[in-house]
Amino acid sequence: MRLISLSSLIFAAVCAVTPPVAADPSPVVVELYTSQGCSSCPPADELLQRLAQREDVLALAYHVDYWDYIGWRDIFADPAHTDRQRGYAHVGERNMIYTPQMIIMGREDVVGADAMQLAEAMENYLGHKPRAKLSVALDGRTLTVSLPQLPDGGAEDLRVQLVQYMPMRRVDIKRGELAGHSIDYANVVERHQVLADWDGAAPLELSVTLAEDLPAAVLVQEWPYGPILAAARVE
Repeated sequence: MRLISLSSLIFAAVCAVTPPVAADPSPVVVELYTSQGCSSCPPADELLQRLAQREDVLALAYHVDYWDYIGWRDIFADPAHTDRQRGYAHVGERNMIYTPQMIIMGREDVVGADAMQLAEAMENYLGHKPRAKLSVALDGRTLTVSLPQLPDGGAEDLRVQLVQYMPMRRVDIKRGELAGHSIDYANVVERHQVLADWDGAAPLELSVTLAEDLPAAVLVQEWPYGPILAAARVE
């Protein structure tokens, strides 16, 4: 509880970061790697809740499975989330993964509960124009994604991805390091799907049927596990 109380004093630092004015800014993508079996994660989970309230931030919680063995199985954990975190570590030449970790725009990683470090990292991206002009449209459950040719001609390895997430879930944790705690989790990733690999040299348009009635977002990312060029909420 003391960690959560101290963290709450500096949450305002992140929430107060003001983006510069830019045409058609893309939301800043913040990925939190967390676990219900991690005793140091609640401050980061709470921080992500604050970020999820911002229109200029796309906050996503990826629950990992490698702490399940210590007494509580995270009900949101997915081995694919652990693989994604490992992919970032490999590309970044880091020899370990940990929770809570936040990755900003696929480029920078910070300790997930360090609000001041996160605020500094976010300042590099808030309000900036995306490299790719991503458009999304939803008709019923049919999602259309459009990307024009990249201005520089493309010839890059890019991956277009669909993420669907649960806006808020409360979990009563009965065992493990957080036994007895009820914790709210925001923007819990339920599905992460590859829509297309694209080189940016020609326009791309595709349609997909959403499998679930959940909020969604589309990411365009250098691959493997590189910078995120653009992101858009599906509304």
